[in-house]
Amino acid sequence: MKHIFLFFTLLFGLLSQAQVLDPVTWETSVEKLSDTDYLLISKANIESGWHLYSQTVPEDGPIPTTFTYDDSEGLFKIVGNTSEEAGHTIDDPVFGMRIKFFEKSATFKQKVRLTEGVSSINAFVEFMVCDDSRCLPPTEVDLSFKISAAHDSAVAVTSEKVQDTAVNATESSSKKGLWGIFFIAFLSGFAALLTPCVFPMIPMTVSFFTKQSKNKAVGIKNAIIYGICIIVIYVLLGTAVTGIFGADALNALATNVWFNIVFFLLLVIFATSFLGAFEIMLPNSWANKVDSQADRGGLIGIFFMALALAIVSFSCTGPIVGTLLVEAASKGGLAPIIGMLGFSFAIALPFALFAAFPGWLNSLPKSGGWLNTVKVVLGFLELALAFKFLSQADLVMQSHLLEREVFIAIWIAVFGTLALYLFGKIQLPHDSPLPHISVGRLGLGLVVLTFTIYMIPGLWGAPLNLISAFPPPQYYSESPYGVGFTKLGGGVASAHAVIPEGAHVLAPHDILAFNDYDTGLAYAKKVGKPVMLDFTGWACVNCRKMEQNVWPEPEVLNILKNDVVLISLYVDDKRPLEAGEVVDSKLKPGKKLKYIGQKWSELQTIKYKANTQPFYVLMDHNENNLLDPVSYTPDVDAYRHWLQEGISKFKK
Repeated sequence: MKHIFLFFTLLFGLLSQAQVLDPVTWETSVEKLSDTDYLLISKANIESGWHLYSQTVPEDGPIPTTFTYDDSEGLFKIVGNTSEEAGHTIDDPVFGMRIKFFEKSATFKQKVRLTEGVSSINAFVEFMVCDDSRCLPPTEVDLSFKISAAHDSAVAVTSEKVQDTAVNATESSSKKGLWGIFFIAFLSGFAALLTPCVFPMIPMTVSFFTKQSKNKAVGIKNAIIYGICIIVIYVLLGTAVTGIFGADALNALATNVWFNIVFFLLLVIFATSFLGAFEIMLPNSWANKVDSQADRGGLIGIFFMALALAIVSFSCTGPIVGTLLVEAASKGGLAPIIGMLGFSFAIALPFALFAAFPGWLNSLPKSGGWLNTVKVVLGFLELALAFKFLSQADLVMQSHLLEREVFIAIWIAVFGTLALYLFGKIQLPHDSPLPHISVGRLGLGLVVLTFTIYMIPGLWGAPLNLISAFPPPQYYSESPYGVGFTKLGGGVASAHAVIPEGAHVLAPHDILAFNDYDTGLAYAKKVGKPVMLDFTGWACVNCRKMEQNVWPEPEVLNILKNDVVLISLYVDDKRPLEAGEVVDSKLKPGKKLKYIGQKWSELQTIKYKANTQPFYVLMDHNENNLLDPVSYTPDVDAYRHWLQEGISKFKK
């Protein structure tokens, strides 16, 4: 039961994260050419999968790598241009043009001539990096070249620009993302193991290996091979999903209305199957053909035994695997492969261990009605998760059919019904007679009931921080300030007596916000405040986490309400542009920008060379960045520091 509870808790806690990484590190060294001439060497170490652009790129291409040496005091002269390595020149898939770039490492050299005694030369490099699907914002890194006249030598030194702690927090969160997927998939595999289609097959498998193995050593070897075969089969499935669709397409689908609706229907079908309405099964002919191959013996026979397990247990594992692939695939990259690795490892481990040590079977609980209970619990969880996809479609369409109160009411109904089921008050088609409930079932029922009661205040405006990533945001609500409260009354103080044209107030934080770039910028100039661009999305989970967990903190909220002009640009807004605003896309020649979200997405990609959300930019009235943009920053202090630093620079 503990595994089921952990699965239930974590399955609803992990969604897509926006990534802001730091894949390039710089180191410097100095080479002496003569008493006055030195070579300043800058080496970029580039993480695998990323590439750094050349100093020379085509017009409308990416930001070139640019070195600036501080010769303001006239102590040295720059001789010639900064040289670079040969690199690679290809048709870049991100920008659609032939561009020179570097992989793994790149070395740049600049000759300088000293006119007076110099102990060090300072410089900085501006650059951007991309992988095959995205680009990171332009970055500046300080460089320092130490020159020791006393020893006529140069000392290598690294002096990276201190990156904002918000970026470090995001990078750490990003690295944890794949581990989180693996862990949840691992727990999902254990949950699948405790279903009626899989659990009874453990003793059958152990019996087969016991009879077929000549001795214990052979039995252990065959059991290990069997477990590896199970892992290979499921990992191949994850690899196929990644290979067929690709990370780019999967990430784009995450905010697609029809994608979300289709997967809502798919998860409802999975849930209905788990609840006992019908079984999802692969054709019997497949299982028969695979079974016949399993009798061949040897490695091939063991592999087909593992394949037979996957096919026969599909009615129970299929919905879980499908749900995992939906969640992992929407993140793109290696997520589907990692997800299937975690799931299959949990499935394979018990089969291999019990096959190797058959005596352990005596410690297993007997099959019975409790296996169907596990299946039903998973069905309720999938039903609740399904409405997350429907909610994302509703948010993107702005149809207001599934507002926050309705979503929470549905979850209360789903988990409340699950609690009644666990307490034995509801019977489903395949349930065994229940004369009494076990202690474990009672405990899980109490946990579900507690969770259900916790959600009830959300109907009256409670933030529900434990599930902040799932319901629609608080301002997407019938009563954004809570039932019985309004902006101008009911105990809520308004910070904005008059709302400017084109603006609205984000409830319940009471933050004045614009959804149009030009209108917001004009207002910022009028009131003399810096602009904070918030590239966000209706289906962006981390955006909701920031808005509900970071923005309400008093010091952050005070800044957002009083010290900046917030412009929230939704990149997945599917509302059509006005006829006069439809223009040709600069990123995709021959295509038109038809939707509001396309306009803001292209603005972010072209101007900031980034396409992840949330993405925050502080800029002045000349549209210049006050400091480096940041992305998902769950650390409140880091986010507050970033805001304060930007405002301080604006006031200078």
